[in-house]
Amino acid sequence: QVQLVESGGGLVQAGGSLRLSCAASGRTFKRFTVGWFRQAPGKEREFVAAITSSSSTTNYADSVKGRFTISRDNPRNTVYLQMNSLKPEDTAVYYCATSDGWYIGIDTKRFGNWGQGTQVTVSS
Repeated sequence: QVQLVESGGGLVQAGGSLRLSCAASGRTFKRFTVGWFRQAPGKEREFVAAITSSSSTTNYADSVKGRFTISRDNPRNTVYLQMNSLKPEDTAVYYCATSDGWYIGIDTKRFGNWGQGTQVTVSS
């Protein structure tokens, strides 16, 4: 099976940037659609972005469109989330997960192999 490990989180001022990485073990990783999600304290986990196996299609939550970019490097078994123009409301633990097929929507129940998450804190 695939195991995912997120990294790259940290503390940044509003307007700043961070790049998150989702590193995977397993040779089948390149076949999966991968999504990024986030969960703020007291809130449900929410969809952020997703990318298909070939990078041909991406999907973004309205709240991050134009600010975040998802990409992947299959030979390196890694998916990235470039986050620019960060806002305090982006503060959350960020997780990556694989889709159950070609699914690239927002339903968290359709994703699995969740990583442990990486904390992103944006100060005002």
